[in-house]
Amino acid sequence: MQQSPQQVPTLLDGPGVNVSDARELLLGYLAWYREALMRKLSGLSDAQLRTPVQPLGWSPLGLVQHLSWVERRWMRWGFAAENVLAYPPGGDEAEWAIPVGTPTAEIMAAYWDEVTTTTSLVATADLADKASVGGRFRTPGQAPSLGRILFHLLQEYARHVGQLDVARELIDGATGE
Repeated sequence: MQQSPQQVPTLLDGPGVNVSDARELLLGYLAWYREALMRKLSGLSDAQLRTPVQPLGWSPLGLVQHLSWVERRWMRWGFAAENVLAYPPGGDEAEWAIPVGTPTAEIMAAYWDEVTTTTSLVATADLADKASVGGRFRTPGQAPSLGRILFHLLQEYARHVGQLDVARELIDGATGE
């Protein structure tokens, strides 16, 4: 028995099934996970975005803020060796905690600014290009390739979007891609 087109499940998320180029796959999946992050935040009230989810201990907006820092550390401080603040004062706790009085729009704008910077840095670089020395990486031997850095970003997003799935289910029962 043959399934109708409406009944055939999507076999792959991310880039199209015919994409096999490593660069297109990495960037395509990174874009897909960024979109998945936004889909999983969609429909939450400001209070739900900002309230830490128990027993996880972080809020959905805190996760977005963390991912802003991750993009910054790996791409600007890491790949481009920019002289930027790589960690917030207050360390890991501050990276996940939303300061009282900071508007949600400001956190989201900071996230999209980092994504835009990453996109710009990647646009003119090859996957084999090594990270610049002087920021995160002090010697040429420590400097990974752009492909390695993008793969790390991809796994960060995959892990955290999966965690956001759990948080969202705890918040309001929403599940799914």
